[in-house]
Amino acid sequence: MPATSAITKTAKRPSHTRGAPPVPGRRRREFTTRRGLMIAAFMAPAAVFVAVFTYYPMIAGSQMAFRNWKLTDLTDTSWVGLKNFRDVFGDPIWGTVLGNSFLWVFGSIVPQLVIGFALALWLRRRFRFRGLYQALVFFPWAISGFLIGILFRWMFNSEFGVVNDLLEKAGLIDEPIAWLADPKTAMIAVLIANIWYGVTFFAIMILAALQSIPDELYEAAALDGASKTRTLFQITIPYIRTTLALTVLLRIIWIFNFPDLIFGMTGGGPNNETQIVTTWMIKITQQGDYGRASALGLLVVATLLVFAVFFLLATREKRGVKQ
Repeated sequence: MPATSAITKTAKRPSHTRGAPPVPGRRRREFTTRRGLMIAAFMAPAAVFVAVFTYYPMIAGSQMAFRNWKLTDLTDTSWVGLKNFRDVFGDPIWGTVLGNSFLWVFGSIVPQLVIGFALALWLRRRFRFRGLYQALVFFPWAISGFLIGILFRWMFNSEFGVVNDLLEKAGLIDEPIAWLADPKTAMIAVLIANIWYGVTFFAIMILAALQSIPDELYEAAALDGASKTRTLFQITIPYIRTTLALTVLLRIIWIFNFPDLIFGMTGGGPNNETQIVTTWMIKITQQGDYGRASALGLLVVATLLVFAVFFLLATREKRGVKQ
């Protein structure tokens, strides 16, 4: 009977627990708690750093948008509600700044995408010294945007700039053009500089995506007699369309919040013709009106959050996560 009872108890025990003692629930909970505390200890320094140097300045700056915060009179920092926002919208140059901002973003994105895509297609081909050409194309992305602005400010100089010199030697102009001093040409100059600067980013991202396309697809298209144009629009672009969407969204966010180049070239002039939202915010900050500058900063954050939401949704689609 005792042997039979032991056999019966063994038979009743689940198959996955036979031959090994069961793990006590208390020990398992202690292990989980210890692991959680260890993870929290490793994350604590980074969390404190981000909280002190990112979130605290954001909260402190946000509350300035609702106060009368001016360096010229720090004795009165009273709560003014939405007055700073009304001052921003009521400023005579607000319409010009808003229009310049959209022109700055979309006037840069389209040429950057087209030229960057063409460069990526060219660099994907195998030819001698391809690595050297890739290094030369990618090099501008390592330079500061403000430094690029200063460089192009000298290039577009009306007296001894290389741009006017080349145009005169080519017979396209009879006299030097004051690119950065003329309201009609200042925005064109800064757009050219930003296009040159941003093409590299598109070339890098698109080239990485192109290298992931299987060669078998192109071989099958060649056997079917597909032309290069048909291969481009039916194989290449559909295969990397998610990467293209992500790159465009990310670049829109960066360009909208990218005052460095304009600040280095024109400072927002002449007559605010190259002034965008972020350069105007810097100008207002230099004037000491921190309340109005903070209100403008919150508007920039709200705009960027919209694009960030689209970016996150596109990222989830790329990972195959269903909404």
